[in-house]
Amino acid sequence: MGSPQAARFFHFGSFQLDLRSRELCRNGIRVRVPDQSIQVLAMLLEHPGEVVTREELHQRLWPNGTIVEFDNGINGAIKRLRQALEDSAETPRYIETLPRRGYRFIGRVEQEPAQRAPERVPEPEARPHGFTHMGDPVSVSGSTLTRHSRNQTGYPL
Repeated sequence: MGSPQAARFFHFGSFQLDLRSRELCRNGIRVRVPDQSIQVLAMLLEHPGEVVTREELHQRLWPNGTIVEFDNGINGAIKRLRQALEDSAETPRYIETLPRRGYRFIGRVEQEPAQRAPERVPEPEARPHGFTHMGDPVSVSGSTLTRHSRNQTGYPL
């Protein structure tokens, strides 16, 4: 069958995060959030209840050794995220701060996988009228359908 699909949507409280479009919605209405804050939220939601370290956030937000003042950058991304979620550091509902270590998502999260593209059902082959998919001739009498079997030579029995 294959491996389980990665989540595309995360639902928590009145919010939904779509990883593909990088959009956060509250009660179906899009909430404007900077991309770095969306990336932080995605990391937290992918590991609910676990500590996501500041170093892990640094690697995700500024890969390849990009030199930035990442402490201020991470703090700003978390601050903007908390504003969008109407959350607070003092009494968190979603994002808990672990001083000098990182952050943890503490809300209840539901994941919804990306929908697979529907498998295309092949079109049925065109068959001459009066033949079933098995190639046997049929006759209709009233509301009764009768299938006539053939022997190995192809002639009706």
